[in-house]
Amino acid sequence: MIKRRTILHAGVGIAFGTPVLAALQKGKWNAAADVLKAAARSGQVDAAAIHVQQSDEIFAKSFGAAGTTDSIFLLASISKPITIAAVMTLFDQGEFRLDEAVQKFLPEFAGGGRDDITMRQLFTHNSGLPDQLPQNSKLRASHADLSAFVSGALRTPLLFKPGSKYSYSSMGILLASEVARRISGKPIATLIDEAVCQPVQMKHSALGIGRLNPNALMKCQVANAAPESGSGDPTTKSWDWNSDYWRRLGVPWGGAHGSVGNVARFLSAFLHPDGKLLNPETARLMVQNHNPDGMRSRGLGFDVGSNLGGPGKRDNVFGHTGSTGTLCWADPTSDTICVILTTLPSGAANPHPRNVAAQHVAEAVG
Repeated sequence: MIKRRTILHAGVGIAFGTPVLAALQKGKWNAAADVLKAAARSGQVDAAAIHVQQSDEIFAKSFGAAGTTDSIFLLASISKPITIAAVMTLFDQGEFRLDEAVQKFLPEFAGGGRDDITMRQLFTHNSGLPDQLPQNSKLRASHADLSAFVSGALRTPLLFKPGSKYSYSSMGILLASEVARRISGKPIATLIDEAVCQPVQMKHSALGIGRLNPNALMKCQVANAAPESGSGDPTTKSWDWNSDYWRRLGVPWGGAHGSVGNVARFLSAFLHPDGKLLNPETARLMVQNHNPDGMRSRGLGFDVGSNLGGPGKRDNVFGHTGSTGTLCWADPTSDTICVILTTLPSGAANPHPRNVAAQHVAEAVG
């Protein structure tokens, strides 16, 4: 429970509680903020925001076109753990088990090794499903609805025997969301709103646009964007990250929008599970590694461990990154949450300002 709160909006600070004020005066997080400030001033980043939370202290700032820390960004793959959290509310209701076959819920998902894929494998990226469909660009260019992507994912050939290796798979997350849709009878965007956003009070978040004001969304810098989003090619403008089509489609693997504070609230529900989102045991299950030794560590929807570059590169750190230039992690050891959202694609700069800023936070935590 946060007892004291400090919010910094575009450099203006309001402090509640002298311990928080003392921490800020030490400039503990200033190095991270300065990286984003410089990136925005130079024009490298159009908009950025940072939220660092340690115990009952909060430090938050926005930069560039992000006028406040409530500014809303396209979260990209941070959408994945949000989607799976919604799916896992059905697990809490006893609607499925982790090692049940996906085919039980999607009967047409059969043959070619599909019969062996489990729900857990969809969540942990070792199902054999590809990241994107071969016809991804064609579907987006035709403004296909989500059901067309589901249909493609149900039929696409597997890359390998389920469970035999790790391979990042957005299509696995898509089919997990389709299982949830069929069980609940609700579109995945509705389920996320009702089962995640409302209980966690994520008022500036939605899968797709939902109740958000489309004019308030930060525009992504599409130059050097991810190949599956058009790579910044002008001919893909009708279906790139900034298109009305893509924003409203709400793909469960990358179509969520949110603010830094809302992403922090989401992570806090796993750092300090209170039963409002998931049963505490389920919340803890989601942030544990489920992949075997020798395979990249993954939780249920979450990335976990040293891959996130959190404090001390500890195994219990959990979070996710996104190709639109987003990053978040939570460190149970130090009770710290770090969320950095930018509009600069992750592949557009090396090092990327989000990574440099996050490293400063990790070093300050120790």
